[in-house]
Amino acid sequence: MSTTDLIRPGRPRETVQARFPDGRIFEAPPGTPLVEIMRAAARPGDLPAMAAVVRGKFTELNKPLTADADVRPVTLADTDGLHIYRRSLVCLLVVAAAELFPEATVLVEHSASTGSGYYCEVAGRPPFTQAELDRIAAHMRELVERNLPFTRLTLPTTEAVRLFEERGETDTARLLAHRPEDTVMLYSLNGRLDYMHGYLAPSTGVLRHFALHAFPPGFLLQFPRSSQPEKMPPVEPYPKLFKVFEEAGDWLDRLGIRSAGALNDAILAGRLPEISLVSEALHEARLAAIASDIAAHHDRIRVVLIAGPSASGKTTFAKRLSVQLLANRLRPFPLSIDDYFLDRERTPREPSGDYDFESLRAVDVALFNEHLLRLTAGETVQLPHYNFRTGRREAGREVKLGPDNVIVVEGIHGLNPALAPNLPPESVYRVYVSALTQLNLDRHNRVSTTDSRLLRRIVRDAATRGYTAADTLRRWPSVTRGERLHIFPFQENSDAIFNSALVHELAVLRPLAEPLLLQVRPETPEYVEANRLLSFLKWFRPAPADVVPSNSILREFIGPTTIFDQLDFAKFMWGNQPP
Repeated sequence: MSTTDLIRPGRPRETVQARFPDGRIFEAPPGTPLVEIMRAAARPGDLPAMAAVVRGKFTELNKPLTADADVRPVTLADTDGLHIYRRSLVCLLVVAAAELFPEATVLVEHSASTGSGYYCEVAGRPPFTQAELDRIAAHMRELVERNLPFTRLTLPTTEAVRLFEERGETDTARLLAHRPEDTVMLYSLNGRLDYMHGYLAPSTGVLRHFALHAFPPGFLLQFPRSSQPEKMPPVEPYPKLFKVFEEAGDWLDRLGIRSAGALNDAILAGRLPEISLVSEALHEARLAAIASDIAAHHDRIRVVLIAGPSASGKTTFAKRLSVQLLANRLRPFPLSIDDYFLDRERTPREPSGDYDFESLRAVDVALFNEHLLRLTAGETVQLPHYNFRTGRREAGREVKLGPDNVIVVEGIHGLNPALAPNLPPESVYRVYVSALTQLNLDRHNRVSTTDSRLLRRIVRDAATRGYTAADTLRRWPSVTRGERLHIFPFQENSDAIFNSALVHELAVLRPLAEPLLLQVRPETPEYVEANRLLSFLKWFRPAPADVVPSNSILREFIGPTTIFDQLDFAKFMWGNQPP
């Protein structure tokens, strides 16, 4: 039978087809909302869909399907699905609290250290007691059981600004006042309008996993993680990190900038040079305090271990800390943990078969500890040098340290006690460095610290490694997976925490990151994430990079160089030879 024999007249089809990644196809009348197709396609045990990728475009589930399309559900197991779940929970919390306590204003401040919740505070009344939080949680569950829709509405931007001004929500009004578009999308739940940056779930019925815990002076909105989307993780205190978030809030209050709208106002008013100078001064004051703490206890502290997630600015921090140590009459000696990698054939592998260089098992911990003990004892040590081209360690230079030396080590395992188990605990000072962004869009829309670091890395990778934005986005899930395993569990082990975020950095990063993100092609898997970041950056007025000083941590990412790149840093600290 020829191909021609298989051709016959057809009839117009009165349905549209949704083709799922597993090969299943579902038909429905044109205009059927995606949420109804998702419900029909759901199998026992499936996680509820939060959104969908339709023809390569991220789409909310209340949108109708009008033509045949490839459809991929986005669930709590996906990062984007988890973002929608958390955002929808915030909207549910705000509505429930307003209905029970009309005088209260809920403020979403920052993410808990374990990624298991948002720390929130309340304005307009005393902090909620646990009994009051239990009432709010019970009311949230009532709204969940009613399966109320999150209804998306389009309003003229001027009307939305007026709405939030009348409600006293000046931070949202200021944010929207800078919006160049004539209209804005708001969400309505149980009759209350709010602005939420990004899609929400189709209805409250999918928001079944949450809890509220008193966390004086505020409270914690707890939610599941993507790794266990139907199980609530344990609530763990994070007093050291919490103190840094409080300090960041104090810094923002000093600048008079608590939201993106306030930053945009300040940029328009020509205050950017002032903001940059004050922000850098606050960084320098914190660096000086850490160095002074080390110097005050130098009779016992001989090793400084610096750790933090990707794009936190650890390299520049280590150099600036070294300068402060020199000012305190100490002589820092930089030691690279990379030089203690095992030879390539002994390096552990990931399940994919790739080398796992982020595992502590990739480091010769025994040799590293032996050298630290001998160096701190004043012995001469021949250091190794790791040749990444051959995958082998080679002999490096011989070094002998004096009593005024401090060994400075930068690496992702610096907070892990297993890195230096043989050193006396009192001889080690651990510093955690991260961009702990505290500047939020408004009271209900927080800025993710991960997004800030990702934008830093996209800009730096393009300038120094020749990577496209798509390349960086493709690698990012592996990077964050390593952070969750090797860095975040040990944050509270630190002796000091340095917040490397700068209040104006997203405004400076925008004109550098946008052209890179716009080059991500629509047919690639990274397109959805690139679009999300572009949408986020639009809330910040672009700012020139010339206000950023040459020794700023931000220069590590935006270039062209830092002051440390313009000199031989080893000679600067040591002279021609180590002592």
